[in-house]
Amino acid sequence: MIGRQNRSSAVMQQRAPAPDALDDFPTPPWATRALCKFLEREGFDLGQQSCWEPACNRGHMAQPLAEHFAEITATDIFDYGWPGMDGVCDFLGAPGLHERRPGWVITNPPFKVADQFIQRGLDVAREGVAVFVRTSFVEGAERYRTLFSVRPETFVLPFVERVPIWRGVLLDPDVPVWDAETHALRKPSTATSYAWLVWTKDKVVGADRTIFERIPPCRARLTRPGDYPPLPDHLRPPEGGLMGMLQ
Repeated sequence: MIGRQNRSSAVMQQRAPAPDALDDFPTPPWATRALCKFLEREGFDLGQQSCWEPACNRGHMAQPLAEHFAEITATDIFDYGWPGMDGVCDFLGAPGLHERRPGWVITNPPFKVADQFIQRGLDVAREGVAVFVRTSFVEGAERYRTLFSVRPETFVLPFVERVPIWRGVLLDPDVPVWDAETHALRKPSTATSYAWLVWTKDKVVGADRTIFERIPPCRARLTRPGDYPPLPDHLRPPEGGLMGMLQ
């Protein structure tokens, strides 16, 4: 659980990059806080509930979840070297941990198995499931047939402002990074739109009808000091790079 730092040599020494087969797309902490604020506004007492983040990556979602939930379990199928992780665990094939029955399952699921993550989460969670996905995830006849028509989501919460996400690194969109291809500094940006999809086990909410509500601009308000790690060396301007931009 978060707060109990796992500093075993197996965790601390694992610094290898994630295999290409894995989705390594850290979620900005402010996007997770936006979900928690919404759930609390809807009357969910997160401070009295537990949560399992089964694709915790480097903890960028688990840590803001810990600001709101009484108890957090953070696991992943790969060890990214984050000391707050509770252990390596295949969420789709770990019956032992599933016996814990968390209140919520909240995660940014691997894209190719997102449907399976949602289905497993709904089988495991007592209160609800929330997944951070591309807004286009709600499309598709096959996904409608196997998931949405059978277990429709309670809330669809698209972000009206972009949530910049990059492979393998969490970047502050207000901090320019060095673009090696153009040899210039530029602020990180994205053309992809994202949303939270939320399923609640309480059928009274929404009366079995999906509620669509936009998440208004909130990045500036929900960003906290220390949310973003230092820039990796390959994204820092070479010596003289910044001066070249200013001339």
